[in-house]
Amino acid sequence: MVAQFGKVGLVPGQYLWATTIPKDGETRIVIDRLTQMAYVYRADKLVGAATVSTATTGRITPLGYWSVLEKRPFYRSKKYDNAPMPFMQRIDTYGIALHGGKNPGYPASHGCIRLPMKFAEKLYGLTKVGSKVVIEG
Repeated sequence: MVAQFGKVGLVPGQYLWATTIPKDGETRIVIDRLTQMAYVYRADKLVGAATVSTATTGRITPLGYWSVLEKRPFYRSKKYDNAPMPFMQRIDTYGIALHGGKNPGYPASHGCIRLPMKFAEKLYGLTKVGSKVVIEG
């Protein structure tokens, strides 16, 4: 990351996005629950990094290897008071998704991965159904 973006420390809600992105290659997203960070790769090049907010205590953002199953530019939660989920990318049948939302700097979601809004929009434009997602930590 340092080679791509320089030495930086992101505060909650911040993100970095590369000025040039490979046209070819698969997009892969890596979520690190311990550091509350997301990393996006196209081919083998890091193209983006952002702070995230995963599940709060008592909730689960599941570890493992996932794929984007569904994408919608705007969606509302069927489980949590019709909560808005802009740039939603669902990764499991339970309803866990990546989407734009509040990014306070600590785990605070019901299980989804909340992304800074502009990062969520850029990511949405880079992925497709089937894009790989790895959740670790």
